[in-house]
Amino acid sequence: MTDTHRAPPHPALTRELTAALATTVRGEVAFDATARALTTMDASNYRRVPLGVVAPRDADDVAATLSVCAGLGVPVVARSGGTSIAGQATGTGVVLDFTRHMNRVESLDPGTRTAVVQPGVVLDRLQEAAALHGLRFGPDPSTHSRCTLGGMIGNNSCGSHSVAWGTTADNVRELSVLTARGERLRPGPGWAGAPDGLRTLVEQELKTLRTGFPTLPRRISGYALDALLPERGADVARLLCGSEGTLGIVTEAVVRLVEAPRARALAVLAHPDESAAAEAAPGLLPHGPLTVEGMAADLVPPDAALPRGGAWLFVETGGDTEAEARARAEAIVRAADVTDSLVVTDPAAQRALWRIREDASGTATRMPDGTEAWPGWEDCAVPPARLGAYLRDFRGLLTSHGLRGAPYGHFGDGCVHVRIDFDLLTPAGVGRFRRFSEELAELVVSHGGSLSGEHGDGQARAELLPKMYGPRVIGLFERVKDLWDPDGLLNPGMLTRPHRLDENLRFAVLPREPVDVEFGYPADGGDFSAAVRRCVGVAKCRTTTTTGSSVMCPSFRVTGEEEHSTRGRARLLHEMLAGEVITDGWRSTEVRDALDLCLSCKGCRSDCPVGVDMATYKAEFLHHHYEGRRRPAAHYAMGWLPLWLRLVDRTRTARPVNFLSSLRPLAALARRLGGIAPERDIPRVAGETFSRWWARHGGTRPVPAEPAAEAAGPTTTVVLWPDTFTEHLSPSVGKAAVRVLEAAGLNVTPVTAGGRPTSRGPGVCCGLTYVSTGQLDRARTVLRRTLDLMAPLLDPLLDPASASEPAPVPPVVVLEPSCAAALRTDLPELLPDDPRAGRLAAAVVTFAEALERHAPHWTPPRLDRPVVGQTHCHQHAVLGDAADRRLREAAGLTGTLAGGCCGLAGNFGFEEGHFEVSKACAEEHLLPAVREAPDDAVVLADGFSCRTQLHQLTEARPQHLAETLAAALPPP
Repeated sequence: MTDTHRAPPHPALTRELTAALATTVRGEVAFDATARALTTMDASNYRRVPLGVVAPRDADDVAATLSVCAGLGVPVVARSGGTSIAGQATGTGVVLDFTRHMNRVESLDPGTRTAVVQPGVVLDRLQEAAALHGLRFGPDPSTHSRCTLGGMIGNNSCGSHSVAWGTTADNVRELSVLTARGERLRPGPGWAGAPDGLRTLVEQELKTLRTGFPTLPRRISGYALDALLPERGADVARLLCGSEGTLGIVTEAVVRLVEAPRARALAVLAHPDESAAAEAAPGLLPHGPLTVEGMAADLVPPDAALPRGGAWLFVETGGDTEAEARARAEAIVRAADVTDSLVVTDPAAQRALWRIREDASGTATRMPDGTEAWPGWEDCAVPPARLGAYLRDFRGLLTSHGLRGAPYGHFGDGCVHVRIDFDLLTPAGVGRFRRFSEELAELVVSHGGSLSGEHGDGQARAELLPKMYGPRVIGLFERVKDLWDPDGLLNPGMLTRPHRLDENLRFAVLPREPVDVEFGYPADGGDFSAAVRRCVGVAKCRTTTTTGSSVMCPSFRVTGEEEHSTRGRARLLHEMLAGEVITDGWRSTEVRDALDLCLSCKGCRSDCPVGVDMATYKAEFLHHHYEGRRRPAAHYAMGWLPLWLRLVDRTRTARPVNFLSSLRPLAALARRLGGIAPERDIPRVAGETFSRWWARHGGTRPVPAEPAAEAAGPTTTVVLWPDTFTEHLSPSVGKAAVRVLEAAGLNVTPVTAGGRPTSRGPGVCCGLTYVSTGQLDRARTVLRRTLDLMAPLLDPLLDPASASEPAPVPPVVVLEPSCAAALRTDLPELLPDDPRAGRLAAAVVTFAEALERHAPHWTPPRLDRPVVGQTHCHQHAVLGDAADRRLREAAGLTGTLAGGCCGLAGNFGFEEGHFEVSKACAEEHLLPAVREAPDDAVVLADGFSCRTQLHQLTEARPQHLAETLAAALPPP
């Protein structure tokens, strides 16, 4: 396996470079391990370690950086969102990060339909500004919520609407560019902004430029030198689009805007397979669609509710009215030869369908059986009329190499994306990767195609460009590069004189043997390195605004710092395992500090297209980081919360504890000793626990020691789990749940320990607080004890009705969403060898699920009131809230709960130093929604943390759904 990771630079060079930049650049200059580790990779298979990162404030800062680097012979790489898929956003010199400061829409002129933007502006921010005038920027990659205009110009990005509005190059009018030697140019049409010698070179090579470039809508590979032909207007700005930062650094761009349709319709056309869909796509173009996107079945979740088929075309149409847009979509359906179809005009339903397509860049990284799949050849384009034939040949080539992949992409433009299950971890696998790449390049060229149809060449394809262009054109590329960048300092190794495609692979530095860890990581074969590899860098976690119920990544949306994104934290863990930039392993302060603001909300587990679970990774890291060492005070104060609350209950000291915590000096001392934020009030302990109340509650019997006979047939018995929060802090929730469940005809019994109420024994516990603070040994002990206490329910007794089947475990109703999520996921992952763990996890149901599944004929009381609040982040990520939504609807509770995270997130918002971030998270969605709610609205928050955050930051009095329904029941 070839690798060209360079030796560390001489310390004297780094010191001189750092000092020179610090005195000349007004923006941030970061050469620390964190900054370097965060920029070693983009969304590709490649990794290079930079010397440092500069975040320029303006073009003068860029010029100063280039001057210093040119004087010392240090390469410079322009980087913004870091979502490039071919490796062109990585480098060994200085990385320019434009997202921190140079990220604005500077002006927008509706009259001329143009906008002036800086390179670090996120595409969605431009779209929002343009939408105020009924306009939009035409190209829209699936990463539109985090990709930047600078990156789009560098790669000549396209997106799904290119059949209507073209590529980025088609929509750029003028650029402001700095060369490596500091020359300021203004490239545009008519040779504007051309460096000396470029026009002469082109005039000498007119024949080559007119014959050496294939004609197809998605030719992105190489330099667009044919844009300099006189009959094409000699457009120097167009040449810069797709040059991957190798010719100059863009500091500003004038871009064209187009009129946005007032209404849209989406036709989803089903076909037997992707080849049939590809062959049908060109025939739809005469109808003027806005998109013609294709997807294969392997990338579509089973609950997607798409028309019946093996592949689909997503065809969008526009119009001045909904009826006009629908009519155009229905005309396309009639013209298409399809097995089934669907036309959608509702904007929310369209967004849900488009999310399936946009998430493919992440979901494609896992095959249906969970095998890893990688980019590298996800971007070829051929003439649209040849796409069907190309896909058949492509499938044959995959089979011949024993590889698999699921195609999707821009079928109307002949561009196909696919992630392939390459083995990039072994020399044999890397060798096959090279052989396949060489043969695929020849196949693409044989169909008249381009090696890149959207994402650029980078390191993934530049080595193979001679197969597409031949030696004369490649030589011309090199001469053009030398005119713009004679010292070869701008993104070297890309496009011209490229690195080999099997060098610098990011997997080469990872441990070859599994790392010794605590969680089971069942989806990753028990391998922590494989879990970390899940992050492929598509950076959905860097989205600055959330839509619908999405959660990920609340701390990034507050700070805007890469290290507080899920991707950033995954990158730091990758570098921790690599040991080159971060050298102290589990003891790393860089990783610890980045994870400190992770709320453990688990939003990434569901919202990340590849299912990165940073909450679990954080718990794993904290376990090893503090192993054998003193922990922060908050880990003892809040991590051991179940123990302290049980001690208060046993000693019957709830009243004096509440009194003492109400005295300011004593409360301040307690907060300081416990590592609790001084801004926080200490929650009051209930005077009577739920279990003590239950002991006085009549009419319901406990679970028998041997429940098998009762479980032989259908049963209405549900077991109520006394989680720590319900038991000690909000027993009113438990009381309300009992009342509602019994009103629904269910037989309710609490979890007991040997027939005794849990308050008299050691008690069951989901281990949540121990897990979230990384005390995994303690969590495992608590969970084993819990399984022992629940042995009468969990032992695999035989079902009398079936001599070979174990008796089913009665439904276990868990009222606190975070505890339910811990039992469903953390329990079996921490105790993978104990079959009881899986049985209990499978039995866990939420309050709404218990009613829907086990009392399906019960009708809740009608409240007919609006609701406001927030779906618990763990419920969103792990449990799902479909049953809750249906229950609210049946009760006449109207409205949609907010997405995001409340910001308290268990111990997070209570920990010292976290208050401002915690409050800012709540201000994103939850607090505004509550403030703007009508006076008669019910404020719902099923999680104790969510209710506590609302209690402490608003005048609201939030309720668990069980409390709301119980209050509406007739008197007992």
